[in-house]
Amino acid sequence: MTDLSDSRGLSASGLRAQAARLRHLSENIANVDTPGYRRKLTHFEAEMSPKGPEGAVKTGPVQLDRTQLPRIYDPSHPMADASGYHDGSNVNLIIEIADAREAQRSYEANLKIFDQARQMSRGLLELLRR
Repeated sequence: MTDLSDSRGLSASGLRAQAARLRHLSENIANVDTPGYRRKLTHFEAEMSPKGPEGAVKTGPVQLDRTQLPRIYDPSHPMADASGYHDGSNVNLIIEIADAREAQRSYEANLKIFDQARQMSRGLLELLRR
C-alpha cells in the first residue's frame, strides 16, 4: 500500500507545483499592459522531505525575467520621461498562453494519476475485505 500512497503523494506534489505555475502565468497575462512589469518565472525543484515520497516536486523561488523592457514612445503617458518614452512590459502573451496550456495539461495528467492510484487503492481494499 505504500507504493500507492507514494504515487498519490507524487501526483499531489505535481498538482501543487502546476497550480502555482498557473497562478504566476495568470498574473503575467493580467499584467501584459502594465508599464514596467517584469514577467514572473516559475522553476521546479526536487522536494527533499524525509516524510514525503522520493521524486516529489515543488516550485522554487519566483524569479523575474531580466530581458530588456521595451521602450514605448507616448509623451502623454504619466510615466513618460523627458524624451516621451516609458518602459513597457516584457510579457509576451503568446508565450504565456502556450505555457498556461502546458501547465494545464500537466495538471490534468497529475490529476488522472492521482485518481488512478485512488481507484487502485480502493480496489485493493475491496479485495482484502473478501
